[in-house]
Amino acid sequence: MTRIAAVHGVLPPNRYSQAEITDVVAKVCLPAGTDRRLLDRLHASAQVGHRNLVLPLDQYGKLDGFRMANDLFIDAAVELGVEAIGGALDAAGLAPADIDMIMCTSVTGIAAPSIDARLAGRLGLRPDVKRLPVFGLGCVAGAAGIARLHDYLRGWPDHVAVLLSVELCSLTLQRADGSVANLVASALFGDGAAAVVACGPEARPASGRPASGHPELQRPGPPQRSPGPTVVATRSHLYPGSERVMGWDVGDTGFTVVLDASVPDVVRTYLADDVNGFLADHGLTTDDVTAWVCHPGGPKVLEAVAETLGLPPGALDLTWRSLAEIGNLSSASVLHVLRDTLALRPPPPGTPALLIAMGPGFCSELVLLRW
Repeated sequence: MTRIAAVHGVLPPNRYSQAEITDVVAKVCLPAGTDRRLLDRLHASAQVGHRNLVLPLDQYGKLDGFRMANDLFIDAAVELGVEAIGGALDAAGLAPADIDMIMCTSVTGIAAPSIDARLAGRLGLRPDVKRLPVFGLGCVAGAAGIARLHDYLRGWPDHVAVLLSVELCSLTLQRADGSVANLVASALFGDGAAAVVACGPEARPASGRPASGHPELQRPGPPQRSPGPTVVATRSHLYPGSERVMGWDVGDTGFTVVLDASVPDVVRTYLADDVNGFLADHGLTTDDVTAWVCHPGGPKVLEAVAETLGLPPGALDLTWRSLAEIGNLSSASVLHVLRDTLALRPPPPGTPALLIAMGPGFCSELVLLRW
């Protein structure tokens, strides 16, 4: 089975409290003299304490259209991508030349050549590396990416594959847009990246190869290795009639968020049947799951997940912690929660865990793991 050898998350350096961000959003998104009580209420109820942003706060009012925002996305995505993949390879004890396939996902910017192509030379990837850039999956892409790595490694069991997620949500903020959807997004979403290194069951990478030939990968101290989980199975579910629940409208000013208030209701309608059926196919119930690695979609979504699955108190603590500390990083968020699970609360060896994310479509992706 596919083994997750390492997960590494990175954040841009500009870190702000929710109150600081709220004040800037009021200036950028609301017309002068507008009552900001709705904005304040939405930001307070998001249960986000701090977020990291790719730009200093005072620069968001100066963004001049989609081209400027997307150029900034490309530059920052390459830098964060190099850092995320480099950290994950170090943790796995591998070198860039060990990578046989790289999947790169984002829904907050576009690039051609893709981000993976732009960072290949910086990292020292082999010229025959297989590349798969993915756009449009949104928040579900962290889980879906692991699932698709697993699919690939089933066909190429002696390979090493990497998933890179880079999401710079703040660059999609729409100026002079006081809509509820834009204000909710401004309350929840932050910026960050994460990389996952996955190995097929027959992988024999040349892990002794030093990474010192690549300046971006030089880090003090030895790699910190810990046994990661294996991927047992995955399941995707696209829900009917839900295309306008979440996503983007793309216009002259870039990406305008589509975010319907029905998201928690969709979770309550479908998720329990999906999870229970998936687990039952493997002889399991929710009581057997020892770790829930869930995307932090927002307070109402997390409450709906816990309620519909009947989760015990504390089951989503690491997800709530991630939401409070860094906000919702779209596809990178569930990978940060997976990293935290590995580092802070690994389940007992041999026990099952379930990774869950949902996103535009509207859809869900489930990944059954075993520690």
